[in-house]
Amino acid sequence: MTLIVHGARKLDADGIIDDFWFAASADRITATGTGDGWRAVAASDPSAAVTDAAGGWLTPGFIDLHGHGGGGTDFDHDLDGIRTALAVHRAHGTTRSVLSLVTNPVDTLAGSLGIIADLAHADPLVLGAHLEGPFLADSHRGAHNAELLVEADAAVIATLLAAARGTLRQITLAPELPGGLDAVEAFSAAGVVVAVGHTAASFEQAQAAFDRGATLITHAFNALPGIHHRQPGPIVAAFGDERVTLELILDGVHVRPEVAALAFAAAPGRIALITDAMAATGAGDGHYELGSLDVTVTDGVARLTSGGSIAGSTLTMDVALRNAVDLVGLDPVVAVTALTLTPARVLGLDSELGLLAEGYAADAVLLDADFAVQQVWANGVAL
Repeated sequence: MTLIVHGARKLDADGIIDDFWFAASADRITATGTGDGWRAVAASDPSAAVTDAAGGWLTPGFIDLHGHGGGGTDFDHDLDGIRTALAVHRAHGTTRSVLSLVTNPVDTLAGSLGIIADLAHADPLVLGAHLEGPFLADSHRGAHNAELLVEADAAVIATLLAAARGTLRQITLAPELPGGLDAVEAFSAAGVVVAVGHTAASFEQAQAAFDRGATLITHAFNALPGIHHRQPGPIVAAFGDERVTLELILDGVHVRPEVAALAFAAAPGRIALITDAMAATGAGDGHYELGSLDVTVTDGVARLTSGGSIAGSTLTMDVALRNAVDLVGLDPVVAVTALTLTPARVLGLDSELGLLAEGYAADAVLLDADFAVQQVWANGVAL
């Protein structure tokens, strides 16, 4: 069946176009235009599903590279829980998700990777898994269990890659640890996006990781050394390297808007907004678990019950977009690029995801003037 959305204010990395329309067949956008051109497409298919956007913003579907759960559950356990969490994020415009796993025993992680692999093979909206650990620096572990951190030896790497069956999309690791640089190279050679994060790495160590194949920074400014005028650290190393993209949690808690603006200015086109959302997203304040650790959520802010470290967020991608425009003051084109084409590029999927253009996946989000989600389509189907 043909899908047609017309009368929209298109907003993607290519700019803003008023009175925009697109038509999709199966899972792909087949035509775009402005004005009344959509009527000819509709006339050729009387069964077409037609939506009048009534001047609302129309963006590509959001791509979340890094999120742990929602709706009271997480991505670490069973399929029912994963589907519950995904439903929360899809309702807020996230059409493609990389499912993040916190540090757990290697056997547990392998089991979780197997579950996600099954789901990714069945559901094209699930892009695969992200391992946030277990190869992290204890000094910057954040909300990860110190007792479960391990060194990145070849046997563990092989176990995790085998369990994922080709669906491990991303791994966060600390390259300065024993075996760290070799792990960067091994994962990169296997087609996994390697992110430098939860690390005490120096500027030079981060550069070495980038030269070995790392192309991402996990939640910039969080669980990383800060910027010092004589010890600039991995963030500045990433700013200066065109090969590297930086994740950013734009919930107003993890990073101040002024610092977020600095990042966008220092690395134009290389900031990927993420949620890092945990189970409380869409479920309210209360007590939760993140991996093996207890988390208390108060006023929407998640912190470890013991120690008080920030433990993920309760952010959704539509709120991140709104914060980028309203709090940081970004041009809407720059802001939406950070949720769409930039994360697609990180994954090597920018030829099919991230734009409202012919040949691209029929993933779209209709929002009102205040960037509140009105309707979501993925693979040409209304969610």
